[in-house]
Amino acid sequence: MKAESFQARSDGYGPEQPRPTGLLDVLSVAAVVLDADGRIVFWTPQAEELFGYTSEEALGKYAARLFVHPEHLQSVMKLFEEVLKTGRSWAGSFPIRHKDGSTRLTEFRNMRLLDDVGDVYALGIAADHSLLQRVETDLSLCERLINQSPIGLALMDPDLRYLLVNPALERIDGIPAEDHVGRHLRETLPLPDIDTIESALRQVLTTGTPLLDQYHVGRPRSDPDHEHAWSLSFYRLEDPGGRVLGAAASVVDVTERHRVAAEADRARRRLALIADASTRVGTTLEVEETARELADIASTALADVVAVEILDSALACRRRARPDNGPELFRALALKSAHPTVALGAADPPGDLIAYDGDRLVTLCVHTGRPVLVRHVGEQDLPRIARDAEATTLLARAGVHSYLAAPLIAHGEVLGALDLKRTRNPLPFDEDDVVLACELASRAAVAIDNARWFQSVRNTALTLQRSLLPDHPPHHTGLELASRYQPAQATSEVGGDWYDVIPLEDDKTALVVGDVMGNGIDAAATMGRLRTATCAYADLDLEPGAVLQHLDKITCELEHYIVTCLYAVYDPHTRQCRIANAGHMPPALSRPGQAPSLLKLPSGAPLGVGGVPFETTTADLGPGDLLVLYTDGLVETRHHAIDDRLNVLLDFLDEPDRPLEEICDLLLYGLRHPDDHDDVALLVARAL
Repeated sequence: MKAESFQARSDGYGPEQPRPTGLLDVLSVAAVVLDADGRIVFWTPQAEELFGYTSEEALGKYAARLFVHPEHLQSVMKLFEEVLKTGRSWAGSFPIRHKDGSTRLTEFRNMRLLDDVGDVYALGIAADHSLLQRVETDLSLCERLINQSPIGLALMDPDLRYLLVNPALERIDGIPAEDHVGRHLRETLPLPDIDTIESALRQVLTTGTPLLDQYHVGRPRSDPDHEHAWSLSFYRLEDPGGRVLGAAASVVDVTERHRVAAEADRARRRLALIADASTRVGTTLEVEETARELADIASTALADVVAVEILDSALACRRRARPDNGPELFRALALKSAHPTVALGAADPPGDLIAYDGDRLVTLCVHTGRPVLVRHVGEQDLPRIARDAEATTLLARAGVHSYLAAPLIAHGEVLGALDLKRTRNPLPFDEDDVVLACELASRAAVAIDNARWFQSVRNTALTLQRSLLPDHPPHHTGLELASRYQPAQATSEVGGDWYDVIPLEDDKTALVVGDVMGNGIDAAATMGRLRTATCAYADLDLEPGAVLQHLDKITCELEHYIVTCLYAVYDPHTRQCRIANAGHMPPALSRPGQAPSLLKLPSGAPLGVGGVPFETTTADLGPGDLLVLYTDGLVETRHHAIDDRLNVLLDFLDEPDRPLEEICDLLLYGLRHPDDHDDVALLVARAL
């Protein structure tokens, strides 16, 4: 070793010598050497502190006379001779007399010394007994606390290698204590963010600032199939002189708290999902849209692949016979995946009609009206989920590992099933998922049930409405005609709007547009009666005002209905159109080379008011002139002034030479909105 290793430094330690620990300083161990006669020949500063005598007062004096009580003198002399003669050491506690006259119990270790010439000495090492006892108690307490603590505890050196671990940490890590020692933290803690933890721990060693209650989640070796959570705290260890000894770590297993919190969070998310479904599912009275809304909400937090299958009989509003084990015919309404997957290729495309045998799980679901859960899908389960062998292969490739089907039940009737699969989500469906899926399915089923009956009633009303309207008008002398009827977009009930084209004598043509205020089948039936009456009065070749007068009397007899109507008769020989108005929207007139305008007519009172005369106005129609008759559903909205809408209507008529069918489409699609709540009758005539 180099000489400089033994040279003194300012702090008293050699440059390559480790700093001493402070335990001996804490104990203040004293050393006293006696010669064979029992006189003190060596005296340390700690001896002065322990016994109270300075070195000048102690050296050369007989030790027994200096600090041994007379009653103990004989025993001490005998013990002293035995140590010197036999060389056996002695250890024990002994009461000594302090300089101040007090008696203090002192812990001794006595042994014989020989020098190089054979002289015999006695070495006594002493420390205050109460101090030693306190240190031993502290150590014992620490040992008990460490070994019996339910908290995992570890001591690490400055390089973050384990020096000691307690039994609790053994259980947490699943690694024996002896296998910890010498290993780094990252070799035992199965945490994905171990780099961050080690960096923070090194910061604790550098700054001395503890790192407390750090929450971490991982899978320990003792339980690799389940997620555990721990609260970690780190502290720097120092000796009394401030030397860094390493770090202490405490590990508290908070898995149960983590699971409770996770379950509470899961419950909150489920409630939020149900609340979200309440606002997002069933926003329209369309079966397909409702099914798509259900698939969208289920794919956000419940499944990776979602399909909504409705029984064809339920979609057609036909009551099914008692369920049996036979096949079922399903209509695929919606399909949604949370991420790209080949499993979509195994699902039924929306709109397709598919027959599933009785052994299929989705068929079992609708037959029993109960959810079907396959927590862990095996090879034997896939054929009962897929529609055919090719779909089975695709589901296997997609990694479908868990399956759940929930019945769609409304008012006691099974309408279909909500089909759920998991591919990327590693967790299998559980009973909580079953409850959530059934809740979503139940809410959606009510909306689907409303929508299917909505569509059924709407289709019935539309059928009645269209049956009461004339077919596409045939050719009429001097006129080119086109017409449209469009039901309301946002309601299931049709209104009482109608149009008619009635051939009269002398090549005349009656043009009629009317609107029965109200909606539903009753309004449509009232419209049919008025249309029939209009045709009858038109055959009498009456003035338009007189026709409306007769219709007013009939309307007054029809309960509480109010009707607006525009009745016009065109004579191709005089090129004149005679028009009477009963509270209806004014017709639009577009002439080649002129700006479109609204015909100025007396508005008149609606039919059904009674006792009000109707005036007849004459308008000239030259070749190419365009006359547009319509009901208010074409131009009225909830958010725009009627004058603004009429101006928009006229803007669409700036080219009267367009084909009439194109003009009808332009008006309907340019002026109508999907949320309109009124139906529209439109009749367009061009003079030839």
